[in-house]
Amino acid sequence: MRPRPGRLRHGLCGRWWRADDGRVTAFVVVLMTGILALAGLALDGGLALAAKVRAVGQAEAAARAGAQAIDLATYRATGRLVLDPDRAVAAARTQLAAAGAEGEVSLREGGVVVTVTDTHVPRLLGLAGITELTVRGEARAVPQGGVGAADP
Repeated sequence: MRPRPGRLRHGLCGRWWRADDGRVTAFVVVLMTGILALAGLALDGGLALAAKVRAVGQAEAAARAGAQAIDLATYRATGRLVLDPDRAVAAARTQLAAAGAEGEVSLREGGVVVTVTDTHVPRLLGLAGITELTVRGEARAVPQGGVGAADP
């Protein structure tokens, strides 16, 4: 026997459904807020991590470029690898400019140290009031004299 179309509407199930008609429960609001927060952390956290990896890569490339600026006169006279400070800093800054990055270049302990700072603008966390995330990448490179021995 098939139920009449109007019977389900007026039964127990229908009264319960009509009692909640058009209302959003607090549970749904809290659940959706939590889901959006998790999505924001996942998306913006991943993008911030990618920005940090990019900043570290730019710093490494600039440090390597600076470490290639060897003082040839000292090397020829003594056989020691010493950086030419002005050329090393200039080469590192040129590499940063070519990559479109901004950073600081310094010479420490016989090597070139480059620090790149970048700002990431979050997409979903902006709804929670987080307007920017600052990421920083740092790298150090020292001049090397070539391959001493082959790896086994």
